[in-house]
Amino acid sequence: MPLQELSLGVGLLRCLVGLVVITLLSLGLFPLTAAPAWALIHAHPDETTATGVVRSLESLRDLDYQSWQVVAYREGPPRPQAPITLRIVSYPGRVRLDHPTPLLVTGGRRLWELADTTLSSPKLAGDGRAAAAEFDLTPLLADLENNRPLRLELPGVFTELPVPPYVVKEWRSLPLWDGAEGRG
Repeated sequence: MPLQELSLGVGLLRCLVGLVVITLLSLGLFPLTAAPAWALIHAHPDETTATGVVRSLESLRDLDYQSWQVVAYREGPPRPQAPITLRIVSYPGRVRLDHPTPLLVTGGRRLWELADTTLSSPKLAGDGRAAAAEFDLTPLLADLENNRPLRLELPGVFTELPVPPYVVKEWRSLPLWDGAEGRG
């Protein structure tokens, strides 16, 4: 009889665990799907331009698991041909970025070489930490027809920094972004 009581106890325990799991699932406490990616585009006033800066800021990891801050930004009012700059920042003291070094971008079979514009930026040209680099993102955005994943390579610094499609979507929206779109 003790064996029957034990199997009855195990069955009851399984039933209780099943009820708890079903309850948690119905309350949404067990996320089974990824949370939606929200656009992280923000407008900021700037002392040098009357209309400010609109930027997309992301923290991405390369294949060596090093973190990089990736900022795409536009200065001035929204317009179709607005120049977009991509700034890549390492943590100061970890990596020194030499200039000029072009940024290589691949998307599928396509390859773009973006010019290093760091030395033309007054804020970055005099920065002794050499932890940031800027590139003209406009030619790449003009060529993209969809929000495809991209891979960045900065020779001598990192060989592959994956950029997910939702970040590419943010970058592509920067020229015309006026804040009315809100989140999403």
